[in-house]
Amino acid sequence: ERIGLGPTPMLYFAVKHRKAAAGVMITGSHNPPDYNGIKMTHRDGPVYGAEIAEIGRLAARGDWAEGRGSESRVDVSEPFIDAVAEGYEAPEARALKVVWDAGNGAAGAVLGRLVAKLPGEHILLFDEVDGGFPNHHPDPTVAANMVDLQKAVLEHGADLGIGLDGDGDRIAAIDETGALILGDVLVAIYAREVLAEHPGAPVITDVKASQTLIDEIARLGGEPILWMTGHSLMKAKMAEVGSPMSGELSGHIIFADKYLGYDDALYCGVRLINLLARSGERLSDLRKSLPQTFATPEVRFQAGEERKFQVPEEIKQRLAGTGAQVIDIDGVRVTTPDGWWLLRASNTQDALTARAESTSEAGLERLKAQIVEQLAASGFPAPDFTDGGH
Repeated sequence: ERIGLGPTPMLYFAVKHRKAAAGVMITGSHNPPDYNGIKMTHRDGPVYGAEIAEIGRLAARGDWAEGRGSESRVDVSEPFIDAVAEGYEAPEARALKVVWDAGNGAAGAVLGRLVAKLPGEHILLFDEVDGGFPNHHPDPTVAANMVDLQKAVLEHGADLGIGLDGDGDRIAAIDETGALILGDVLVAIYAREVLAEHPGAPVITDVKASQTLIDEIARLGGEPILWMTGHSLMKAKMAEVGSPMSGELSGHIIFADKYLGYDDALYCGVRLINLLARSGERLSDLRKSLPQTFATPEVRFQAGEERKFQVPEEIKQRLAGTGAQVIDIDGVRVTTPDGWWLLRASNTQDALTARAESTSEAGLERLKAQIVEQLAASGFPAPDFTDGGH
């Protein structure tokens, strides 16, 4: 069955809605227009890692199963939109003014019909699907890509802005003051509601996430679990430990609480609107209620497919025996009195990514110096911490 143009979460929904064995999506996500990729899913979980490699081996051998099939087209967009809209549960609450930035990505195929089902006033930016991305690159975690959304929130006096990535499975938000809120802080905000419904539950986040989120999950009585970056890995871990929610810095946020257990930025947007409408709080107040830290963006730089795995291992070996606190489940995350820094291999590019976070500006500079020192020891120049390397 072909479901046509739409965001990746619509495929995940279609697999469950149509009771299919599996689903395949052609997508470049937020990568530049000359990139294509495939996302695959079983009915009950992701396809990733060794399983993808095995599919590649079968394909290379031409080892096809015998059988006959058929092809048809089915429109799942209306039931999908209805399922997303059910994330709004506050009909008596205040109506909000919301700006959405689809970045000319695939979510634009359904966004207008979704907001028509929601209360409040909704202003849409760049909801015409255009894989050339004529307005800005559809990666909401990069501050430069969110400038148009920030301006629109302030010009319209909106309560919040919601930024979507190219295939609609990652989210970032803009509060009413124009401040950018990334995935890990959004998870900390959502966790108040989710952990009230699921006391003591595990909430999973990735090694790039702020210590603020880890501490907030614990403060709310939940069990914070630090895990490998990657939405497929997050979904598998959620199933393993029975988590109602997980989320990454990158904006992949997955709700099993009241939803179907996959990353859907449209649903996350509706849940955020619902949370603000019900609580009566401003998004900036929720952001400011969390401890404020000093952090770099996620910095990405070319390293090559082999070196991207070798360098974190080299750093780990150099730090062995030094007394450094190292978490090595995905690259190296090093904790010091100043905070923490991370270096890991990108899942999607021949690149390394780095990040650091401290409670002070001076501490952040010391953490960045440690990253530069370790990279130099492995033959790499200092990365540019100012723009995320994009």
